[in-house]
Amino acid sequence: MTDATSTQIQLAARPVGWPTRDDFHVATVTYGAPQAGEVRVRNEFVSVDPYMRGRMNDTRSYVAPYALGETITGGAVGRVVASASDDLPVGTVVLHQHGWSDVVQADAATFRAIPEIPGVPLSLNLHILGMTGLTAYVGLTAIAHLKPGDTVFVSGAAGAVGTAVGQIAKRLGAGRVIGSAGTPEKVALLTEKYGYDAAFNYKSGDVRTLLAEAAPDGIDVFFDNVGGDHLEAALDAFNDGGRAALCGAITGYNSTERRPGPDNMSNMITRALTMRGFTLAAYLHLAPEFQQKMSGWFAEGGIVYDETIVDGIENTVDAFLSMMRGANTGKMLVRV
Repeated sequence: MTDATSTQIQLAARPVGWPTRDDFHVATVTYGAPQAGEVRVRNEFVSVDPYMRGRMNDTRSYVAPYALGETITGGAVGRVVASASDDLPVGTVVLHQHGWSDVVQADAATFRAIPEIPGVPLSLNLHILGMTGLTAYVGLTAIAHLKPGDTVFVSGAAGAVGTAVGQIAKRLGAGRVIGSAGTPEKVALLTEKYGYDAAFNYKSGDVRTLLAEAAPDGIDVFFDNVGGDHLEAALDAFNDGGRAALCGAITGYNSTERRPGPDNMSNMITRALTMRGFTLAAYLHLAPEFQQKMSGWFAEGGIVYDETIVDGIENTVDAFLSMMRGANTGKMLVRV
């Protein structure tokens, strides 16, 4: 087996406010022949995700921050091109968390073989059929305890998680699903493609007013990807016993100053509300349940998706920065 050269994107500096290209470095790594138990994988798609911004800060979180000078880790899907492992022969399609590179070589145990389904793009394993879809499912079921007939509000609904949440909520029996997005085109997409009953452009007015107009009878579940004014609006709109699944707070990821909290937190008491943040690590046991249901919904043709794809590993930083500013519809991916 021959040597291989890998292009990898590393964190060069901790961003202050909005990240810039100067915060990253493109490195070239040379791999020798795989050692016993190792495999070499050529990636086909690499994921860029909002949570990665938090890991660029040297602060306490649910996972360790990225180290300076190290490759940005995260989801990727690729194919084994050289192997010294009986478990993963050449040609096997694998998922892994080695992140932003075109080629990666590591212990076979750090890769997970997945089936290659005819007619199904491999990229879907990085969103609607993978962790993105599971995030939506966990938030609605284990965190917000969605009940049939509930009215659900989803912030950042045109992103990868949001588009999954709306569809899954409907299939779990939600009575009405409402979403927010940042452009008229995305708003139209939510109602015309993703089955949302109502949607609004949060840039067109006060979010509290816009949500009150879209949900005159209130909401029962809030799936939050944004935080800030969307959380305040949900607290105003909640019916008694409402539940919030807090998945993300992208509105504050690049802030350099502390932001004041919601001014209506007392509604938590008077309306007996529940808000709960979550990450997937504690809920991976729900993956088989999710995969069984999602596979059925997908096979029925009832699941749709969008991808925003940037070509070239060298453009991964541009893809990430664009995603952070909301340029994507659905999942943002880098095609290697």
